[in-house]
Parts: sequence; structure tokens; C-alpha cells
Amino acid sequence: MSISLNNLKPANGAVKGRKRIARGQGSGSGGTAGKGHKGAKSRSGYKSKRGFEGGQMPLQRRLPKRGFKNPNRIEFRTINLAELQALAEKNNITEFNFETYRTLKLVKATDKIKVLANGELKGSLNVAAHAFSNKAKEAIEKNSGTTTIIA
Repeated sequence: MSISLNNLKPANGAVKGRKRIARGQGSGSGGTAGKGHKGAKSRSGYKSKRGFEGGQMPLQRRLPKRGFKNPNRIEFRTINLAELQALAEKNNITEFNFETYRTLKLVKATDKIKVLANGELKGSLNVAAHAFSNKAKEAIEKNSGTTTIIA
């Protein structure tokens, strides 16, 4: 017999028939149809509430509330002096403003920038940012650079 599209079928024993639940005692899954005896779960229309643990105190209510989220917190994208020095040497830049950070893909349009004092500066840089740490400001101005705060 040749194989063609009209006589294709799976091998013997490869496909199992679906279980016909609640079709009489003789089927082996009649009667309670695999749902056990009585109770809400055995009845039609049963739907458990999210987080319901059968009357036991739910986990969400057992754990205490903790902490505080300040709605007025300002999130800064931090840039260290070492990072600025490396970028200045690599790209031959002495002026860092928001457009420079954007072109170097350091920040997104909505980010605020804070310069921190980790690392050393070798040359004078003109840096603009939304905030500076005191040590970073001193280090930049010590090397005859300028710091400008972006409004």
C-alpha cells in the first residue's frame, strides 16, 4: 500500500481517546465525576477568590505592612568622575551637558543626573548636571573646571 494524503493515520497505540467524565458508573469516572463529595468545589459556578486559603488567615494578611515609599523622591542617574574622565579621553570632550550625555546614550530624556566623586580627574572639564556631591564639585573646580546646575 502506498502512502498518500488521503490514507495517512497515526501508528497503532499512538493516539489515546479522551476521558469521558460523568458518563455513567461503568466508565469509571461517573457518579461524582472526579470532583469528590459535596462542598463548593463540587458544585457548578464555583469560583475561588484570589488569595483565599479556605478560611485560614491569608498570607497577605498574616505579614505586617513595612516601609514607606516617598512620593516626592527624586531618582538620579549617577555618573562618577572616573566615568567622566574615561569619556573625555575616549571621545575628546571637555564640555559635558545634557545633550552630550544623551548622544553618549548615558541617560534617557526624562532622567536627572547627579555627579559623584568616585575616581580622579586629570584635565579641566565643564560639567552640567542636575546635582553634584560636594566632593565632586570641589574636584572639578580644583582642576579649573566649571560646574553648572541644570534647572
